[in-house]
Amino acid sequence: MAIEVKGRTIETTESGYLVDHTAWDEDVALALAAIEGIELSDKHWDIIHYLRDEYNNNSQNQPMERALLKDMGKRWGNKPTSKDVYLLFPLAPTKQGTKIAGLPEVHRKGGY
Repeated sequence: MAIEVKGRTIETTESGYLVDHTAWDEDVALALAAIEGIELSDKHWDIIHYLRDEYNNNSQNQPMERALLKDMGKRWGNKPTSKDVYLLFPLAPTKQGTKIAGLPEVHRKGGY
């Protein structure tokens, strides 16, 4: 599969994840979010950038939900609940968020 973003063809897996995470930019994120039916807010971007930073600067770490909630609490001034982040990413913030962030698919079970 592939998506078209501003004249570029970006290859994706059958699940819709980028084949090459280095092809990601914010325009690609907007295209992936549109496919997922999500309009990105500042809180979406906070999570997306957090996931990318963890992956790119922390030994390809793909944090579980508990770590994401804790770190977003530090950023937002109050710790969000699982429900709060599932309202942003209904198919799981650490999975759907990872897809929109252009990172490899997470294959672990659970998320907390």
